[in-house]
Amino acid sequence: MPGLVSRLSAAGLLPSPAHERVRNILASPQSGLSGGLADVRDLAARVDTELCARPELTALPGRFLFALDDGRGDISGEGADVCWRAVGPGTGALLLDGADSGLRVGAAQASEALLGLAEAFLTARGTAWRVRELSDLAPLVDAMRGLASEVGPVDMPVSPGLPIGVLQQDNGGVSIGVAPVFGQLSSAQLRLVADVAARAVVTPWRSLLLPDVPGSALGELTDAGLVVDPDAGSLGVSSCIGHPGCVKSRADVRADASKVLSGLPARVRAHFSGCERRCGKPSAEHKDVLAMGDGYRVDEVWVSVDDLADTLAQKGNV
Repeated sequence: MPGLVSRLSAAGLLPSPAHERVRNILASPQSGLSGGLADVRDLAARVDTELCARPELTALPGRFLFALDDGRGDISGEGADVCWRAVGPGTGALLLDGADSGLRVGAAQASEALLGLAEAFLTARGTAWRVRELSDLAPLVDAMRGLASEVGPVDMPVSPGLPIGVLQQDNGGVSIGVAPVFGQLSSAQLRLVADVAARAVVTPWRSLLLPDVPGSALGELTDAGLVVDPDAGSLGVSSCIGHPGCVKSRADVRADASKVLSGLPARVRAHFSGCERRCGKPSAEHKDVLAMGDGYRVDEVWVSVDDLADTLAQKGNV
């Protein structure tokens, strides 16, 4: 689209084109609205600003991931390379590849710690792309000696991602968790979101959080084809782009998947793929639905398009 880069820059969405590939920062979507031990919204903005101010960090691999978890455990389970997870209102644990390192830093030092860990990774990485590929995490831990205190590492349970539907806020208002089908929003749906909510939080789970919305918004969002029912079968179904968007795809998998969504119970987890590359498949357990040209192979068993809904319902994961 002509002028897109200049328009994104004017909106503040491209603060540093040189860093755009490495501005991979997750934060607990409900932070500051409901629950959690700390509000990490300002911390996320600070990490972004300070990341863009360090030219050396443009050398990070494009998949390197920063995270800020407000203590509820939603983001710390997403496989971030470095994560600050609140363990109290002003203190957090530093996690490396999702595991507690035993390092503790205050919220005021969270950004410095995460970026310092990223710099230490660059020094120690060799050919590694992610922290999980390092054979020794000691260089990263050592880099924090002057900033962090140490305790014995503890197990930190994780929790599911954003709930779908009406969510109570601590201030008495409500938010709505919304899931676009296949994670894809139309321009009309985006305009509706802008009409009903002053802001929208994009989550890592193919969903949006719409804070401080009126109760009437629920019906409008439903009528627009957005999923707001936590029991909707479509919540467990994902898909690659399929034909015609991908020349390697053997079928229009999104069209075929759309035909079966209304007949699926909430327990089904399935991913539709147009070819063996299985682009976009989830890491969690799911049914593998692979296009074969004349039907689909569901967990290695051939099934016609007409029988997909029944087959997936019978095979559904609980």
